[in-house]
Amino acid sequence: MASGPPFDLTVTHEGLTALVRAIRQEEDGKALRKDLARNMRDALRPGAAMAKSGIMAMPSAGTGMGPGLRSGIAKKIRPEVKLGGRWTGARVKAFKTPGLRGFANAPKRTNRRDGGWRTLTYGHEPWRTQTGKRQWFDEAFENDADRHLAAVHEAMEDMARRLAARAR
Repeated sequence: MASGPPFDLTVTHEGLTALVRAIRQEEDGKALRKDLARNMRDALRPGAAMAKSGIMAMPSAGTGMGPGLRSGIAKKIRPEVKLGGRWTGARVKAFKTPGLRGFANAPKRTNRRDGGWRTLTYGHEPWRTQTGKRQWFDEAFENDADRHLAAVHEAMEDMARRLAARAR
């Protein structure tokens, strides 16, 4: 008997799809999928924490009115794992912030390389351009992307080993 899983596991989108397909064939597949998703999210949590600290390092020129922009964005950063449907995969995502001063695209705009975002200024000019800490989200993963990828792959391989042990 082969010592590996009874299906081909590669570190690609197809490999994850094959793993999810094998999990669905198991009797307790739903519990196994939850376990795999939890382990993959846990593998991405350090990356989400680095992205949160990246946005919190953005300089603040706030007036103290309303909810904080940086903390509002940081609350919306979290690991996301989907195991089926149109998209299968794992990523760290900065979700939109619709309740944050009407600035739904705050994570996207503060991460932009060029420009910034326009804000209304009372008393001086009607509009001004405000810039954030550019590339705060992308820079959070620059040096450790391989480590996070390896952690996600390890979670996938652990599940594959569990399925292989059941097949014996």
